[in-house]
Amino acid sequence: MNLDEIRLERQKWMTWKNIKPLRVALDELEDIKTQCSFEDTVKLTTEQTINSQKIQEVAKQMMPWRKGPFDLFGLFIDTEWQSFLKYNLLEPYFNLKGKRVADVGCNNGYYMFRMLKHEPELLVGFDPSALYKTQFDFINHFVKSDIKYELLGVEHFPFYEHKFDTVFCLGVLYHRSDPVGMMKDLAKGIEKGGELFLDTFIIDGDDDMCLSPQKTYSKIPNIYFVPTVKVLKNWCERAGFINIEVLAIIPTTEEEQRSTPWIEGQSLENFLDPDDSTKTVEGYPAPKRAYIKATRK
Repeated sequence: MNLDEIRLERQKWMTWKNIKPLRVALDELEDIKTQCSFEDTVKLTTEQTINSQKIQEVAKQMMPWRKGPFDLFGLFIDTEWQSFLKYNLLEPYFNLKGKRVADVGCNNGYYMFRMLKHEPELLVGFDPSALYKTQFDFINHFVKSDIKYELLGVEHFPFYEHKFDTVFCLGVLYHRSDPVGMMKDLAKGIEKGGELFLDTFIIDGDDDMCLSPQKTYSKIPNIYFVPTVKVLKNWCERAGFINIEVLAIIPTTEEEQRSTPWIEGQSLENFLDPDDSTKTVEGYPAPKRAYIKATRK
């Protein structure tokens, strides 16, 4: 697989009619000497006099904002997901210093910005989304990090120029019609003895069972399989992972995911049965996630 050809082809995505105006606006942003704080809110400050209105206009053009939050010189981007809840859950379990790290399905890069303070040797995000790449470039225009963002998906991961010591794949597995195949792709891109951090929807139960939604799950159309934890472990083992540790099992709540002015659309409160929050609008068990850590055999 020639990744350079794929990169060249996908760079054309930046000329799409819905993306090109965003790229033009990005190019017109002023250069600002910035101080960065990578805590629950990725916060940027400056002592310069800046055009705050312009920054707000560009940020609004790039909606919807899913992962965050961000504070850009006093402009608070209240994202749909309170992503610090997931990040803070995982942070005690990893050590990234001097390691090659990948975030597969990185969205706008929120998690990677948080990882910068851990001083990885290399930090690469993978996500085939022109909008999320543009949001990342917007934030990184001010942060000026060395994070590399690839418009590539998990299917390209085995062919990447580097193998990685630690890989994060958060909220991706249930979007794939071949979960074991995806797990194998991840394993091929991880050094032997390297670590995978993964979260995905699960259902309760001790059996080798899996929910396969008929059309949508929690109003999401591209959800293929929602396994029990036992099935999830089976998938990991079949893909070449060992030492599979369940770090947490947590229901998704409106504290973590909710509608905000920065998405102008529906969110979790619209996806659940209004008369029974333990069920989705389709009647399936409400979203619950398992967070796991596994070692590449």
